[in-house]
Amino acid sequence: MNGEKYSQWRAMFAITKGSLRGIFRSPSAVVFSLGFPLVFILVFGFIGNGSVSVKVGVDRQTDINSPFYKGLAQVKTMKLVTDQPAAAMEDDLKKGRLVAVLNIVPGTGADSMPSYNVNIRTSTASDANKKAILLSVLKDVATHIDDRVYPRPSVATFTTTEIPGRIFKTIDFILPGQLGFALMSAAVFGTAFLFYSLRQTLVLKRFFATPIRRTYIVLAEAFSRMVFQLISSVIIIGLGHFAFGFTLVHGFVTFLEMLVLSVFGLLVFMGFGFVVSSIAKNESTIPPLANIVTLPQFLLAGTFFPIDSFPAWLQPICKVMPLTYLIDALRSVAFEGQHLWNVGWDIAILTLWGVVVYAVAVKVFRWE
Repeated sequence: MNGEKYSQWRAMFAITKGSLRGIFRSPSAVVFSLGFPLVFILVFGFIGNGSVSVKVGVDRQTDINSPFYKGLAQVKTMKLVTDQPAAAMEDDLKKGRLVAVLNIVPGTGADSMPSYNVNIRTSTASDANKKAILLSVLKDVATHIDDRVYPRPSVATFTTTEIPGRIFKTIDFILPGQLGFALMSAAVFGTAFLFYSLRQTLVLKRFFATPIRRTYIVLAEAFSRMVFQLISSVIIIGLGHFAFGFTLVHGFVTFLEMLVLSVFGLLVFMGFGFVVSSIAKNESTIPPLANIVTLPQFLLAGTFFPIDSFPAWLQPICKVMPLTYLIDALRSVAFEGQHLWNVGWDIAILTLWGVVVYAVAVKVFRWE
């Protein structure tokens, strides 16, 4: 080496560069780390902030020029179907595609005032919550018409005071969950496949013929995955914020704190990858073992639904999972405006998981 002292750091960064290049050239790594989360974010970003839609059929004999029908048509929640044959409406009603079929029959009430007989046909297949919304809307429309036709004083006066607040959008719930799952998937699957492949192809054995220490080999691979995943995190958070209004309470500071949490979560989850790569007997056993770690957390750690929506007996299991605490911390920092020191409990649980999983990894990890 021409008398030049061997640099462990230079060797580490050389391995990092090569590994990072390999990650970017791997379609599966890009798809699982960036593609899937972006698809979910796009889907929920486009449909998640829409209001509830109640699809209701309107009988062809209904007078669509009546004030009652016009008042009903102005309600944004209602989606009135008037262009279907009666048989098609009946079929959709039986299958739950329509909440109800309405037939509004106008008449004449007392003192020659307008009157309407609203016949509502529903089905046991219809959504019960949407039935309740429909009845509420119908009563509200009738009340507005009553107020015009029969003006009368009220026994109550209502005073409304509105204070400023942040609207919690669907993207504010979904994005941290998808970011957390992307970090976990990349860490577990990426690390497991990488070190198993390095052993099988004798690349690690070739590394041992060089002066580089084993610690720097691990650091190099960890650093390359961290850089790649941070780039993915920047893209995910940026798209969510600028395209769908994902809330970053303190702006750039919140963004940086989310990246710090991402790095911390990635380091913890890589420990699971080391364990999986060590206990896998062959390459085909890696996906089932990795899914045992990732799939329950994907479903139960609050990625798509709040943990409170699960049965009471299942919630303690959800609250044991490390992904739960990473996602909770990300949501608290992003929407609630908390800082890293305010989510110390979540970080402490993640740290405890990291200590346990790396203790296991040290026991079972194989270099050859």
